[in-house]
Amino acid sequence: MATATIPKPAAKGGSFLLESPLAQDVFTPADLTDDQRLIGQTAEEFVTKEVLPLAKELEAKKPGLMPQLVKKGGEVGLMGGGVPEQYGGAGLDKIATTVLTEKLSLYGGFAVTHGAHAGIGTLPIVYFGTEEQKKKYLPKLATGEWIGAYCLSEPQAGSDAQNSLTRAELSADGSHYVLNGQKMWITNGGFADVYIVFAKIGDKFTAFIVERTFPGFKPGAEEHKMGIHGSSTTPIFLENCRVPKENVLHEIGRGHIVAFNILNAGRFTLGASCIGGAKNVLQTAAKYGKERKAFGKQIGDFGLIREKLAEMAIQIFAVESMVYRSAGNIEAAMAAASGSDKVQHSMKVLEEYAIESSIAKIYGSEMLDYVVDEAVQIFGGYGFHEEYPVCRAYRDSRINRIFEGTNEINRMLIIQMLMKRAMGGQLLLIPAAMKLAEEILAGPSFGEAPEGVLAEEALVVANAKKMFLQAAGGAMQKYREKLAEEQELIAALSNMVMETYAMESCLLRTQKFTASKGEAASQVMMDAARAFIADAAERVDHEAKRALAAVHEGDMLTTQMAVLKRFGKRAPVDTIALRRRVAAGVQSQDRYPFEGR
Repeated sequence: MATATIPKPAAKGGSFLLESPLAQDVFTPADLTDDQRLIGQTAEEFVTKEVLPLAKELEAKKPGLMPQLVKKGGEVGLMGGGVPEQYGGAGLDKIATTVLTEKLSLYGGFAVTHGAHAGIGTLPIVYFGTEEQKKKYLPKLATGEWIGAYCLSEPQAGSDAQNSLTRAELSADGSHYVLNGQKMWITNGGFADVYIVFAKIGDKFTAFIVERTFPGFKPGAEEHKMGIHGSSTTPIFLENCRVPKENVLHEIGRGHIVAFNILNAGRFTLGASCIGGAKNVLQTAAKYGKERKAFGKQIGDFGLIREKLAEMAIQIFAVESMVYRSAGNIEAAMAAASGSDKVQHSMKVLEEYAIESSIAKIYGSEMLDYVVDEAVQIFGGYGFHEEYPVCRAYRDSRINRIFEGTNEINRMLIIQMLMKRAMGGQLLLIPAAMKLAEEILAGPSFGEAPEGVLAEEALVVANAKKMFLQAAGGAMQKYREKLAEEQELIAALSNMVMETYAMESCLLRTQKFTASKGEAASQVMMDAARAFIADAAERVDHEAKRALAAVHEGDMLTTQMAVLKRFGKRAPVDTIALRRRVAAGVQSQDRYPFEGR
């Protein structure tokens, strides 16, 4: 399959805080190849024709229906995207997999089932399996003949996964391990055939491939959940479960490597999934705005409804810009691998972009929560009724901020990973912070006024990076290795990182599109980018003030606030007018206006 042309080596993970790439070097949805678009089309058609008509039966958990749809999806190649072709999969590149995930996500229950099967249920074997394990399991997982699941959480160990109480002991004859324990919240638990199970051999956290048919393996009853009713979620009981010793996955004591690398992949995928769900909800809300009448006119003609539709589109635009930019970088880095070390190289790449993966997960899930909430509001009383699809979307969305690592854990991880790289010298944050300190001492510089498309916004983004360096530099200096204990401060810094990546991704995508299509064709996109950057800059300002006030006091705080004011200086933007134009873009097509652009 043809892969997208990536013009230059990938930017290093987290480097967006220090470098400003050229717009032409950033991957955007406009750069998708025909093959990649076709994969998306196939996925969307499958969900629209095969899955959504059965939504009511899926929500009622009609026995055997979801596994049947997984197998059907496997027949048209939708279940083996991440599996190499030599094991019967499609061997899709990262960008194509992102498109596939996005377009399969119109119905939450199916999106979650697919993610647990084709993502975290299959990829551990792709990346860490022996040749024998790959040959045995991957062909059947790729076609959906077998369904995968991932068993990490336990009743007392959710986010704290390594606090596992599940135990594995080698049998007396050395032929198998005996597993005892309980796993919790297992997606696909009720019908999967192959489970990636984590347990401790002594104190060595280890991954195993466990088949449903192994003696002592027993899925529990279905959980009664707030949302994603179409998916299966059960506990798993392991009672003297006999697992052949050749089913140890990767190495004994290296289960955390399997778990955390796979979660990086899962987090990124979740961000892509949120885009697909949000676009579908926006389309539903835009159409309803024309159908529902109040005070003698369509409710879509009211300013406050238009404002909601515009903001939904703007937030989707931001997440989509970030996710495809990251997918382009990940794919460029993956493509640099050659020969037998390709799988190991892929693992390193997933780790390299762990920061961007956490950003995709947090920002994507919070964006989707905003979109479904506003859609319920647009539907009014009907949005609160189970007969209307926005009610289900509202319930389904809530889990995304919890699984694949809570958003709180991921906020902590973003800063933890940045600091680790800074200390290790892979990311030159410390020299950049020192250089900024010199610039601050030198006083304001009066350089030339910025020029070009969104030049003012480019300056806002550059200053947001300085604000982060200013706040993070002070925090590191004050707390050093104890910074991890200052969770509220870390969250403020993390929010600054995310908003900066979002602003810059919107900016670069818009500049690239404008360079290709001209300003007239790009007007609505420029409006969306300007509105997003204006508001995100306010959020960065707010978080910077919180962080600085937590770190400094007295005269030093006054000085730091004066510097922050300098970095935060920008002309006011008429975001009401910008949003009106974006809303018109949504309403002219009754859907997300930047699809494939």
